[in-house]
Amino acid sequence: MMTRILTSLATVLLLGAIFMNDSANAEVFELRIYTTNEGKLDDLHARFRDHTVKLFEKHGMTNMGYWVPEGSKDTLIYVLSHKSREHAAKSWDGFRNDPVWQKVFKASRVDGPLLSKAPEATFLQATDYTPKKKWKNGKEGGFFELRIYQAAEGKLGKLDARFRDHTISLFEKHGMKNLAYWHATDEPQAKDHLYYIIWHESKEAAATSWKGFIADPDWKAAAAASGVGRLAKPPVSVYMQSTDYSKIK
Repeated sequence: MMTRILTSLATVLLLGAIFMNDSANAEVFELRIYTTNEGKLDDLHARFRDHTVKLFEKHGMTNMGYWVPEGSKDTLIYVLSHKSREHAAKSWDGFRNDPVWQKVFKASRVDGPLLSKAPEATFLQATDYTPKKKWKNGKEGGFFELRIYQAAEGKLGKLDARFRDHTISLFEKHGMKNLAYWHATDEPQAKDHLYYIIWHESKEAAATSWKGFIADPDWKAAAAASGVGRLAKPPVSVYMQSTDYSKIK
């Protein structure tokens, strides 16, 4: 099951990275997935913990959070923020050409490459209903949940309206913390995808929260009022736990 979920997620993110444009000048976020060779996830963590996160900051990238999907032994998911798409390109160029990074990268591959394939990435922009409060630096327990919706044709606006006017407040009512809601910046995902991350106190709390949310009369009324038929396909959902070097709180 986890392999199938991660494969679906990786496909979504990879497609987003392929269809890129240069129109975004506002703050952008970058959602990235790394898949390691067998037994190399701890080595990847060490490289991020000891070097990469600091070098990202050095080159103007903000570390938003780092997670491992529940039960995974080969996957790292993380989010960066950039001042703009143009700034992101300059930051990555500076990072890759940094002598410190080049030395670290070479040393980490003495016993073979850490990654089994190239990193997968997609650029995102915050929706108008994403929480305005910035994520604070610090460590956080609990469970994070990344969810990706593909709206039915022409229904992304209605899906956004339902989240804006009803869903996010109901999430909070049922113990879920809204962290961020994004749209992809590039086609084809830009026209129909919604990405978001929420927080739960625990896996058990997540199950209780979702059960309460689905049974809530206010949610049922909002779902019915949003229109006949589904606004989106069933979402991709990945439960994740923070790494010890994540700065999310």
